[in-house]
Amino acid sequence: MKPGIVLVGRPNVGKSTLFNRLTRSRDALVADLPGLTRDRHYGQGRLGGKPYLVIDTGGFEPLSTDGILSRMALQTEQAIDEADAILFLVDGRTGITPLDAEIAQRLRKSGRPVHVVVNKAEGMRPGVVSADFHALGLGEPLAISAAHGEGVPALIEQVLSAFPDAEEGDAGDDQQDKAPSAVKVVIAGRPNVGKSTLINALLGEERVIAFDQPGTTRDAIHIDFERNGRQYVLIDTAGLRRRGKVSEAIEKFSVIKTLQAIEEAQVVILVLDARQDISDQDAHIAGFVLETGRALVVAVNKWDGLDRYAREQIKEALERQLTFIDFARFHYVSALRGQGLDALFRSVDAAYKAATADLPTPKLTRTLNDAVARQAPPRAGLFRPKLRYAHQGGRNPPVIVIHGNALDKIADSYRRYLEHTFREVFRLQGTPLRIQFNVADNPFADKKPPEQNRRKPKAADTTAPPTKRVVSIKKDAANKAAGQPRLPEVSAQNHPPGKGRSKVAVRPKTFARARSK
Repeated sequence: MKPGIVLVGRPNVGKSTLFNRLTRSRDALVADLPGLTRDRHYGQGRLGGKPYLVIDTGGFEPLSTDGILSRMALQTEQAIDEADAILFLVDGRTGITPLDAEIAQRLRKSGRPVHVVVNKAEGMRPGVVSADFHALGLGEPLAISAAHGEGVPALIEQVLSAFPDAEEGDAGDDQQDKAPSAVKVVIAGRPNVGKSTLINALLGEERVIAFDQPGTTRDAIHIDFERNGRQYVLIDTAGLRRRGKVSEAIEKFSVIKTLQAIEEAQVVILVLDARQDISDQDAHIAGFVLETGRALVVAVNKWDGLDRYAREQIKEALERQLTFIDFARFHYVSALRGQGLDALFRSVDAAYKAATADLPTPKLTRTLNDAVARQAPPRAGLFRPKLRYAHQGGRNPPVIVIHGNALDKIADSYRRYLEHTFREVFRLQGTPLRIQFNVADNPFADKKPPEQNRRKPKAADTTAPPTKRVVSIKKDAANKAAGQPRLPEVSAQNHPPGKGRSKVAVRPKTFARARSK
């Protein structure tokens, strides 16, 4: 088992900055604002010679009884109980505060090894900046700078020296963590629709803070989760509001983290509030999920307590405003009471299976030919598009590539017809489907005929007077008046001499009239 190292301290002492330094990532939001981190945040330690887990916590105030602060303190208490070692961060530029003394007293009772870390010590002498913190009675303080990385490698090596070296089983666990076997499921939606409550109901514990206040969750929290023998990673995200209402810089970073989590996910659960009207923001979030190509399941939360008329109105509004995601399955759940969660996760599994399905080329081509036989594509001008064969071009989302001629003339309505046909035959429920047309190139489009094979236009002869035709017409008129048959004209120009007997072209009607006489 990997040792767990927990970062504890009062608000705004640099715990999230040290977390990003140890994990070599930017998973935790960092800003000069107290109380930014609220939930426990887990990460893989990348700095040091041994594998370990790093747990970031919110600002710890043990004696707080306020609503959100008491929930944050409860999260820190749970992290302390799980810890193998504790890094107690203090601010070297501020010195010891009464809250630091309260936290030290609480950590002294935990029975875990505690290391006092004096942060923000850049540009200062380590012995001078850490002298006052001996009064905490928790051992020798270590001066570091989490923002600049000064003293951090020595700190983590000292902490890890108390743990045995990694065994073969631990190395195998590390390789398993790198394997993309767990399904990433993102819980997204507007603020205060019950996303954190839904995660706590799935886990069976208060893993994240669920509070009746919009904007409680600020960071994207990754939680490893196992259900029915299958591994998942649940990602709790901050609520997405309209762009015009996002004014604080912290909220803007939270929105960016949420959008990044959706792009990296494999399945997205869009949580809606049944007790509020379906807004344009819900449609915008669903449209972003559709644009990124993620598999989608819709959970209509707070369904309990609604009468029959209200439920019918909600269903009609969903059909009217979210008709562009008709491929997704809708579930009406109650996260607070734990109702409808089993069916919800069955749809998550089905959506992931459809998004990563293998579509064989022969079956795709047969389905395409059957669809064209039932309804051919409409003619575009003088040509009718010809669809020849299809194959799979990608997964998550599935991409079907169709080859043929004049496919750039296919209308969007026929594209939707093909999408519906493929979705029905291959049972691609819960995932977007993209159809890509590959038009065959004409190999002779850019080629010009050779110079010797080009037909040159004949120049008009303006020197010779057109008397031959006039004499021929007068001769025919004279023969007709005398009662003689009209004989054809024979010339070397029209009938060049050839091998054998030459044939004379005659006019059929005149020749028949001459024979009758």
